[in-house]
Amino acid sequence: MSNLIIMPVLLPFITGIILLFFHRCLLVQRVLSAVSAIALLILSIYILAVVRAEGILTLAIGDFPAPFGIILVADLFAAIMMVVASLISLVALFFAFGMMDQGREKHFFYALWQIQIMGIAGAFLTGDLFNLFVFFEILLIASYILLVLGGEAGQLREAFKYTIINLMSGMMFLVAVAVIYSVTGTLNMADMAVKVAEAPQKGLLTTAALVLLAVFGLKGALFPMYFWLPRSYFEAPSPVATLFGGVLTKVGVYASIRVFTLIFNYDVSYTHTIILVLSGFTMFLGVLGALSQMDFKRLLAYHIISQVGYMVMGLGLFTPLALAGSIFHIAHNMIVKSCLFLVSGLTETITGTTSLKKMGGLMKTHPLVAWMFFIAGISMAGVPPLSGFFSKFALIKAGLLEGQYFIVLVALVVSFMTMFSMIKIFRYAYWGSVSKENPPVPGNGYLKLVPPVLTLVVLTVVIGLSAHWFFQLTLEASEQLMNPAAYIKAVL
Repeated sequence: MSNLIIMPVLLPFITGIILLFFHRCLLVQRVLSAVSAIALLILSIYILAVVRAEGILTLAIGDFPAPFGIILVADLFAAIMMVVASLISLVALFFAFGMMDQGREKHFFYALWQIQIMGIAGAFLTGDLFNLFVFFEILLIASYILLVLGGEAGQLREAFKYTIINLMSGMMFLVAVAVIYSVTGTLNMADMAVKVAEAPQKGLLTTAALVLLAVFGLKGALFPMYFWLPRSYFEAPSPVATLFGGVLTKVGVYASIRVFTLIFNYDVSYTHTIILVLSGFTMFLGVLGALSQMDFKRLLAYHIISQVGYMVMGLGLFTPLALAGSIFHIAHNMIVKSCLFLVSGLTETITGTTSLKKMGGLMKTHPLVAWMFFIAGISMAGVPPLSGFFSKFALIKAGLLEGQYFIVLVALVVSFMTMFSMIKIFRYAYWGSVSKENPPVPGNGYLKLVPPVLTLVVLTVVIGLSAHWFFQLTLEASEQLMNPAAYIKAVL
């Protein structure tokens, strides 16, 4: 048992409360937020190192033993997710320092940011299904307000739809939890895994599992539950859209992988085949939506959907190699997708628009911005030696080994279509001549926004060049997921 793993939840929670008292003092807010974000990243890296060296960490809150008390659990998968999420939070926060207007900043922006990070950390580390719901609600409540800060008409319209949809998914979540509790008599996920394996009412449990899949699919933008995402994320300011697109949707993917490897693994030929089919539709329809767009930010929003398909493809295949590919792709996409959203915000700052038809020629006027987009774009498309190639390679190899040739074909076709959409952005925004109708805005101070973006660009290159080490880490995490006995033993 270790008190260490409660710190990623407590640190942003305490910081958020303190920031409430300084919401008018921007300097204090920025300094405290930056210190907290840096500390969270260091803490997350340390937890990952400890988990890899010593095994799964657990903490029974209030010293009530499992399965009766609330428990936090950090295995390799959760620790990896915490490291990448805290990294994206830090980078997006520094981008917000240079881009967010003071009106939004003074209306509890940084306090809400910290509360959202608290909810994300809790969702990754909880070992209790009901508390997963609680942390979901915490991060969603913060996201509702972050989405409407500024009070623009588009924000209010999309926030209303976003709130209604998530309230409905929350009710579905509670119904599924109630059904599972009625059968197993427990909310602890490790104890639930043991009792579900022994339960005679598998049909009822499978129904509850599919309800949970729908809930997590709504939060993670899995087909056909992704309809709300493109417009909602388009209306959010770029730093907020970065946090949402880079981290928030991945919480739903994380929850899907967690429950369908730990609890609902008794009928893989049925449940995981459904997941595999949904992954194919998510990939293909998401990229079709992206290709149809002529707005930089909206196009990237559709690519969030498409890339979620790759993440759950490994869960559908359900082999150690496939899950390792999924974890690799989640981490890669969190970094690259965040980078692309930041580049879109940077480009918007320079041009004053997100419409591709009103851009042009930034390669001549702002070559660094153009090259940062180019590297991140081809990484998302899966071009070697960048990180996107290795995650997709593992998933495609796993699909071929399992004889799932159709999903492999879909994954390859979607990669080419992703490349085409990245070329489309590059052609309209960065190539050609400078737009006479909409020339770059002079004196916009864009250089202060470059370092956070450049950090993520460098990171996708570094991960690609050190793919062997990183893939070994994700393979260890996938082997833990495929053998849940170690998780159950650590908790119980």
